[in-house]
Amino acid sequence: MREGSLEAPVRHALDWHNPWFWDEKGLEKEMERVFDICHGCRRCFNLCDSFPRLFDLIDNGPTGELDGVDRARFADVEEACTLCDMCFMTKCPYVPPHEWALDFPHLMLRHRAVHARKKGIDFVDARLADTDQTGRLGSLVAGAANWATDEKNTLTRRGLQRLAGIHHGARLPRYAGETFVMRAAREGAFLDEAAPAYGKRKAVLYATCFVNFNNTGIGAAARDVLARNGVETEVVHPACCGMPKLELGDLEGVEDAAHKVTAALLPWVDKGYDVIALTPSCALMLKFEWPLLLPQDPAVARLSRATFDIAEYVVDIAKKEGLAPGLQPIEGGVSVHLACHARAQNMGAKAAEMLRLVPQTRVAVIERCSGHGGIWGARTENFETAVKVGKPAAQAALKNDTSFVASECPLAADHLMQVMEITAGDEKPKPSRARHPIELMARAYGLMEEQP
Repeated sequence: MREGSLEAPVRHALDWHNPWFWDEKGLEKEMERVFDICHGCRRCFNLCDSFPRLFDLIDNGPTGELDGVDRARFADVEEACTLCDMCFMTKCPYVPPHEWALDFPHLMLRHRAVHARKKGIDFVDARLADTDQTGRLGSLVAGAANWATDEKNTLTRRGLQRLAGIHHGARLPRYAGETFVMRAAREGAFLDEAAPAYGKRKAVLYATCFVNFNNTGIGAAARDVLARNGVETEVVHPACCGMPKLELGDLEGVEDAAHKVTAALLPWVDKGYDVIALTPSCALMLKFEWPLLLPQDPAVARLSRATFDIAEYVVDIAKKEGLAPGLQPIEGGVSVHLACHARAQNMGAKAAEMLRLVPQTRVAVIERCSGHGGIWGARTENFETAVKVGKPAAQAALKNDTSFVASECPLAADHLMQVMEITAGDEKPKPSRARHPIELMARAYGLMEEQP
């Protein structure tokens, strides 16, 4: 047996259609095996709250070993997992091809799925995970929705906390009154025919729920930067990628989403278009999670091979054709947070690499967890932990003293900005809000005039 971490990690398909996957006794036995290995290693102690919870359960038990832990408390460990994949990608020395074959995130996902099938998914959780439905409703009444969900609105937020279990202080995404699909159709994009990549690429932008219904500026910036580089684009949003349902263990719902989105995007691939997902969680789903859940589906495999993260795509243009001229320095520099689901794509630090293409611009990298974990960090029982976990990243951003802070994950960006404000106290941070790196590229091209 070779020592771990000497080879690249290998992710095995999730065999969830096999009856063994749903066997509770088999699941408990596998959790015992993995938790005992984790207890003996503890390399992952400073990642998410799952591992401190596990180690505290063991250390505070009667034997100081796993055999002293009540098996019912295993659920406490699973509940703290945000499926960020960082333990698998960056910490665990026992992932495949090591013969112990640990895949902690997918084990937690299996526990979540078994629990969801046995007891059902909470009604409120299911509604929150239906981001297309909530997005459509939120966009229709954007003004009222944004007023009601503002963390400063103590009246409505206390009610939301009681109704949905969302902490009254957690910063929530705002809704756009016009979807990105609608905005793109209205605005169009000027294609620069003098750009080196002109005529060599065309791309379909998978808008994603967040960009389509919440921050359409990310999509507009991506489209403008690509047009400036001669890339023809189309914008579509057939449905959510299913990441929120994955987090609930609703694997059937994820499978339905994969089939629906694949059926809508593959015709574009057949016409020679690349597929660009505008948020890293959605890119991760298309590129990795869907093929692991549906390994026998050739359509899903084809879409996976055709999909890019937006920062990855811009860097690819720079390397193969060269970027269009005109980039101007970003005054005051940028602190760029590398989102976990971007790192989990195993493509390198593309956001930082992209921003370093901007001349005379200081780019400081933050590789610590923001703490948000999707809806996890906004829940009443988790928000304080989410702030605690995100504090080192916030402190790093404040120490960098840059005029801008950015994250590839918009939810991580908003949470990081909030934790920066909490950490800074009366001395406000330099940035007024967090941005997506592609927004800063658009700004460097003079396509987006904003103040820090």
